[in-house]
Amino acid sequence: MNGNGFAVRAEGLQKRYGEKAALDGFDLRVEQGTVHGLLGPNGAGKTTAVRILSTLVRLDGGRAEVAGADVVREPGLVRGRIGLAGQYAAVDEILTGRQNLEMFGRLFHLGAGRAARRARELLEQFHLEDAAEKGAGQYSGGMRRRLDLAASMVLAPAVLFLDEPTTGLDPRGRLEVWDAVRDLVARGTTVLLTTQYLEEADRLASRITVIDRGRAIADDTPDGLKSTVGGSHLDVVVRESADLPAAVKAVARVCDGEPLAVDVERRVQGAVTDRVGALTEVARTLRDEGVAVEDIGLRRPSLDDVFLRLTGQTADDEKTEVAA
Repeated sequence: MNGNGFAVRAEGLQKRYGEKAALDGFDLRVEQGTVHGLLGPNGAGKTTAVRILSTLVRLDGGRAEVAGADVVREPGLVRGRIGLAGQYAAVDEILTGRQNLEMFGRLFHLGAGRAARRARELLEQFHLEDAAEKGAGQYSGGMRRRLDLAASMVLAPAVLFLDEPTTGLDPRGRLEVWDAVRDLVARGTTVLLTTQYLEEADRLASRITVIDRGRAIADDTPDGLKSTVGGSHLDVVVRESADLPAAVKAVARVCDGEPLAVDVERRVQGAVTDRVGALTEVARTLRDEGVAVEDIGLRRPSLDDVFLRLTGQTADDEKTEVAA
């Protein structure tokens, strides 16, 4: 298998756990020096794919290369060229930021001098030098996540697997982490991002793969994916669930293709060409039929629309399951 400019390349990955196929012919290509988003519902195979690519789990079939090394034949080379950063901080809250990074350097056999130099470089790179002597437990959420990212970069990996980097952070913390990720990519690191926040993937990823039931079901740029669900959407939320069929029928008369109904949200949406005309007609129809509308409007398609169209689930469904 030849990478040909791809930092990660997987073909036909297979993985079974008993009777369940976690991966069923999964393909992935991640260009060097980019952020590539991997999205999918819970149980779709995201975690299994990342574990295989990072050599934590052995595949049952298919082939994969990461940073030019085969994950089965050359797992040691792969491990030396990758970094892993999860949603839960790996740093010690009692140690200072500098001590944490020096500790990781020693664990990676850098030696005391090299570990200290690398810690100094990373504190500067992640804008943590002013907090270097503070205990990590005193850091804000965004600072702790940046320290976690810095720890994953001690060996300057070619590829970073980044799992849910901003879960639980406030808006400021999320922006801090996003800036840190962009800086990593500007320095040449390739990032494979798994996230439940579709806005995060939209902001950071130059390309996105959607996985469902162990297979890649879509792969494109964020704008390319959004273009598949139409230019504009009419979105209607009715007050009573019993009125949803009437709303579906009204939207179906004006939309391009079949409207999409989300029962739990009492919502129906459909792609439209004549934006104002469609909005006016549906509002009039629902009023004439006595349907109480909670919200109605026009909006541009988002990755949430893509996710719903492809998987039948919303991102909010995903977050609820994660929280549970």
